[in-house]
Amino acid sequence: MAIQEKIKELMDLREKARLGGGEKRIEAQHKKGKLTARERIEALLDEGSFEEFDMFVSHRTHDFGLDKQSFLSDGVVTGYGTIDGRLVYVFSQDFTVFGGSLSEMFAQKICKVMDKAMKVGAPVIGINDSGGARIQEGVKSLAGYADIFQRNIMASGVIPQISAIFGPCAGGAVYSPALTDFTIMSKNTSYMFVTGPKVVKTVTGETVTDEELGGAMVHGSKSGVTHFVAEDEQEGVLLIRKLLSYLPQNNLEDPPLALCDDPIDRLDDSLNDIIPESANKPYDIKDVIYAITDYSEFMEVQRHYAPNIITGFARFNGMSVGIVANQPNYLAGVLDINSSRKAARFVRFCDAFNIPIVTLVDVPGFLPGTAQEYGGIILHGAKLLFAYGEATVPKVTVILRKAYGGAYDVMGSKHLRGDINYAWPTAEIAVMGPRGAVEVLNQKEIAAIENPDERNRFVAQKEEEYRKKFANPYVAAKYGYIDDVIEPRNTRFRIIRALQSLATKKDVNPPKKHSNIPL
Repeated sequence: MAIQEKIKELMDLREKARLGGGEKRIEAQHKKGKLTARERIEALLDEGSFEEFDMFVSHRTHDFGLDKQSFLSDGVVTGYGTIDGRLVYVFSQDFTVFGGSLSEMFAQKICKVMDKAMKVGAPVIGINDSGGARIQEGVKSLAGYADIFQRNIMASGVIPQISAIFGPCAGGAVYSPALTDFTIMSKNTSYMFVTGPKVVKTVTGETVTDEELGGAMVHGSKSGVTHFVAEDEQEGVLLIRKLLSYLPQNNLEDPPLALCDDPIDRLDDSLNDIIPESANKPYDIKDVIYAITDYSEFMEVQRHYAPNIITGFARFNGMSVGIVANQPNYLAGVLDINSSRKAARFVRFCDAFNIPIVTLVDVPGFLPGTAQEYGGIILHGAKLLFAYGEATVPKVTVILRKAYGGAYDVMGSKHLRGDINYAWPTAEIAVMGPRGAVEVLNQKEIAAIENPDERNRFVAQKEEEYRKKFANPYVAAKYGYIDDVIEPRNTRFRIIRALQSLATKKDVNPPKKHSNIPL
């Protein structure tokens, strides 16, 4: 065969591989509002940067007539490229080939890019659009899943792992995204569940649709499985690119430093008036976040889940930070099971990847009730406590208003190795709120007063005394638990100076195989 013929054969095979399951199936994919595997990679990576591996791989199964059906690439496109010039590895499942079902060779391709990413220390992005295991391959496809899971586990805390769900992701397939750091789902076109609607109907009698059982908003707001809900795939891709801009390449590097001409000493007078006169009145903590971050930018994580705590990424003078903040606008900012889990995992991610943590505190305590106690609030609250205590990255905490009871300890306090702890003059740091404290401390006196008006006046007087004595930041400052009481409008400057002073911080935990976090 002449050299030109061999080159033409190569070009023909490449063209065949690029067609995946063929024109008809590509057209069907587009009709569902979905991109193809290769179109997704093109949208995600810098133009012209994609280098593909294993384009000519195909399955090696002869059972159930598969010997007559074979497609190049075997249902997943793998390789590497760049995002904003930074190296990333990527795999994109191709629904046009056997419904994106995972085979032995399909899994081997994914494992290969994950191994390469670990060797060079670069993030891995997986785009999921699959009907599950390839039934015709039996245990070989199950083995393929477990091989991927093992790599997810080994890569955890070493390189960032991001999963995009842009189609079905069911059965065992859901566990790989669950093991990664961040999951993104697109509205109306993606869903995740361990068992589908038919099995649910058979076992429990419930009638439920794919969307109701495992749609993007279900996992974004109810289960907390997904971190970002995108309107469509294009927005999902932009979210991945944005997210990576805050993250380092691996656990041995620092996050990228962005150029910043937003003045570090920019004052925001609105902060001096943001705390309401009434201690029971809410305000939006996001207004504080936008007022202090570079260019008022904040990338919120798990926006729809446990909104009583806010988590996300921002920059201070170009430095990437993770922000954890109680949200008085929702359930008064109380800590409960879901918010504790949400914040704990975020804190641990930041700690794993050298991202400083800024904590904004306004917390009245833990949510009371049998539902919380039976649900294990003790264990789940301990997760957040553990995460802060274990973290060795720079930790800067600002108490804005309430910091009551055990919740004061949990939210990045000095006692959990908080590096620099500030308070606003409006901070109230105490074992409990004035009302509850007075009822405990003056129980007998209150019971002895028969006249309701007199009793109310007595309680109000004692509340005021308690507030003056304890509901302020100066008692904590007196013991050195607060490093300084700061003017609210100066918060940005003080946080930036604190982070700059902590840039060379070194803190280590005792040598161990791993901790036994209260799961």
